[in-house]
Amino acid sequence: MKKTIIILLILGLIITAGCQNTSDDTIVIASKPMSEQFIIVEMMTALVEENTDIRVDQRMGIAGGTSNIHPGMVAGEIDVYPEYTGTGWLFILKEELINDPDVLYQEVKDAYHEQFDIKWLDPYGFNNTFALAIKRDLAEELNIETYSDLAEVSEDLVFGAEYDFYEREDGLPGLKEVYGFDFQNEVEMDIGLKYEAIGSGRVDVINAFSTDGLLLEYDLVVLIDDQFFFPSYHAATLVRNETLEQFPELEAVLNLLSDAISDEDMIRLNYLVDKENQDPKIVATDFLRDKGLLQ
Repeated sequence: MKKTIIILLILGLIITAGCQNTSDDTIVIASKPMSEQFIIVEMMTALVEENTDIRVDQRMGIAGGTSNIHPGMVAGEIDVYPEYTGTGWLFILKEELINDPDVLYQEVKDAYHEQFDIKWLDPYGFNNTFALAIKRDLAEELNIETYSDLAEVSEDLVFGAEYDFYEREDGLPGLKEVYGFDFQNEVEMDIGLKYEAIGSGRVDVINAFSTDGLLLEYDLVVLIDDQFFFPSYHAATLVRNETLEQFPELEAVLNLLSDAISDEDMIRLNYLVDKENQDPKIVATDFLRDKGLLQ
């Protein structure tokens, strides 16, 4: 009898927990398991809670990222999350690369609306794409701003990257074909050692992600991909159209982040969380206050 009562109590708790997020005044906002997304979700949460009567149920760090969040959106289990144009276009829609970032945004926006009934809101302003980075003092000394500039002096520089970047066609082989890089030496290293290597002067150029917080720690410059070799990964908020029908005020509130976060901003915010171990919620709300978007 006691076992039966305990089982019933457990089942009751599970059912209650499952029902807590189905309230008529609550939306579910999810994130991938990365600091950048934690920060953005905290920004969205703060804006929604300050400007509306809507309650937010955060689902932070969902394992598998897009692979699990997207089906949750389609199924109606998740209402909102931040995504990247390149991920939506190449990974979800499995379409061919579009080099022009503005065209890519419009195409992925239209496709999501038609196929999934999901709306892409305005981009935040930053592009978390693949990149090449170089020490700031060296870039200034050699007057390097773009990949084409880098190609002209590459024979005097040492390049460093993880093993698979040398094998993938969308890595160094493809870059060489487009830009004609001919580095003095190419060093293979563990992905976690690249920043240490460029910081100590073992290499001059590394591959990176364009909003990585370590760029700030090592005072690196992200070069301009002037031939648009790498896909664009501009970030924006995705919202189910059904959710917007229920809460029409959401669009304007979430679009307060439109063009509000630059690459440099995101690098700094990621640095505060990843290297200084600051709370993403505090980092997010401080940023919004500094921007005048939050009281």
